[in-house]
Amino acid sequence: MVRALLRHLESVGFTGAPRYLGLDSAGREVLTYIEGEVAGRPRPAWLADEDRMISVAQLVRAYNDAAESFGIPDNIPAPIEPPHLPDLNDPPELIGHQDITPENLVFRDGRAHALIDFDMARPVSRVREVVNLMLWWAPFGADEDLDPHLRGLDRPRRARLIADAYGLSEANRHRLMPLAVGLNERAWHTMKYRAETQGGGWARMWDEGVGTVINHRQHWLDENADAITTSLLA
Repeated sequence: MVRALLRHLESVGFTGAPRYLGLDSAGREVLTYIEGEVAGRPRPAWLADEDRMISVAQLVRAYNDAAESFGIPDNIPAPIEPPHLPDLNDPPELIGHQDITPENLVFRDGRAHALIDFDMARPVSRVREVVNLMLWWAPFGADEDLDPHLRGLDRPRRARLIADAYGLSEANRHRLMPLAVGLNERAWHTMKYRAETQGGGWARMWDEGVGTVINHRQHWLDENADAITTSLLA
């Protein structure tokens, strides 16, 4: 699906993603290389810059607008999730990126220029894409689990700036924090299930404490959801 998605993005003139060039002699996918600045580790101080954050939201909105006309293919494999997870009542609208981490953004001249690494792309709603965006760039989570440059920030304000830059509708602003809480709850169960059934990297992440980080985030979301919603609707 990702190959077809990248071809579609090129066909509609979206320049904020790599181009798919085909396969090399070893059968490996070849993409264009996008020059620019990426936030590696240790994280740079500019990660907290609000203008950069706003440019990320604008890029994600442009990507979502371009991806919407791609539609949702019928043959997408179901995600590996435990049975009987509660329904979040969040029907998909487009193929979202869903991994909008600092590592997956290329910046030029202080602005987000391109999204890379579409391995997590999947059918989502626009508000679910914005939840993922805010997770990394507001960011959502307990200070103790964040990069030092991202601690102590005014997260309700930053969430509002992201929503405004994306152009999130009022209805979706009402839905955003309840969805964020529900998605985080599902994330704990899903990560645990994958660690137990898939092993490998999933088991390693679980052993390294990802479940604890998700639990910390759940408490943080419960404590801050009302303040963030108030800011989103102000």
